[in-house]
Amino acid sequence: MAADSCLNMLSVDLAGIKMKTPVMTASGTFGFGMEYSDFVDINKIGAVVVKGTTLTPRSGNSGVRIAETPAGMLNSIGLENPGVDEFLNHTLPALADYDVPVIVNIAGNTVEEYGELAKRLEVKGVAGLELNISCPNVKQGGIAFGTNCDSAASVVKMVKSSTSLPVIVKLSPNVTDIVEMAKAVEAAGADAIALINTLLGMAINIHTWQPVLGNVVGGLSGPAVKPVAVRMVWQVANAVKVPIVGMGGIMTAEDAVEFILAGASAVAVGTANFVNPHAAMEIADGIKDYLAKKGLSHVSQLVGQVKVGEK
Repeated sequence: MAADSCLNMLSVDLAGIKMKTPVMTASGTFGFGMEYSDFVDINKIGAVVVKGTTLTPRSGNSGVRIAETPAGMLNSIGLENPGVDEFLNHTLPALADYDVPVIVNIAGNTVEEYGELAKRLEVKGVAGLELNISCPNVKQGGIAFGTNCDSAASVVKMVKSSTSLPVIVKLSPNVTDIVEMAKAVEAAGADAIALINTLLGMAINIHTWQPVLGNVVGGLSGPAVKPVAVRMVWQVANAVKVPIVGMGGIMTAEDAVEFILAGASAVAVGTANFVNPHAAMEIADGIKDYLAKKGLSHVSQLVGQVKVGEK
């Protein structure tokens, strides 16, 4: 099969963001993209979602910030980042060397900060924004916005009134009803929904009787959360009309196909990047092979095709 035909099999238009493949890199697991350029052809990735960016630089949480678990990892980084000025003045110009959509994950302490970030980032080279209203590792903002429908909607409305860029809202799984959260942000104007962020977790050192993480609790990611993520993608896909980016423990092409069958139009690879820098490219290739084996011509033919109730 010709190379162009293979690429066309995987091309995705996510709320106006045109991607060569449906496989993105998840924010916080791939730096700003260039850090992986020695190992990965960045041009072959669907989209790079850069590290969470705030109005001013943040140093993140102190103490131990990452701990391995039996089927994943806990992290409590706390949105360490150099701030939006550094991103605009130095990082974004460097990313211009690559032919890949750049999506900026933004986080704020207040609704107004989200709006200000959205205005600042409406510049050439930024393809879209991902609203981080689901980070469990910060004292202000983050998950505080993402666990209440009204608060989440207020952030989305502020950002939508501040930018013309596509807005993806990243939801937290740490809620009672993920469908109600998804409906709230869709009604507020979200162009796409990403789910799930990490599950709140904790580990204890039984020798010192102290929490392993300096922040006491952190976000659990990796294969352990995948069944939860697939379930939530399926539930939300049946309740909203906007496209969904599925994420949570995707390590292989088979994992990605599972999310797409559940209803995701695109997927994001996170924890896998820490153990295999080539994961996003390999997963895209694997999806292409899967389509060929099934006799399908485009990845969109898989979206939401799970056969519930059929044997």
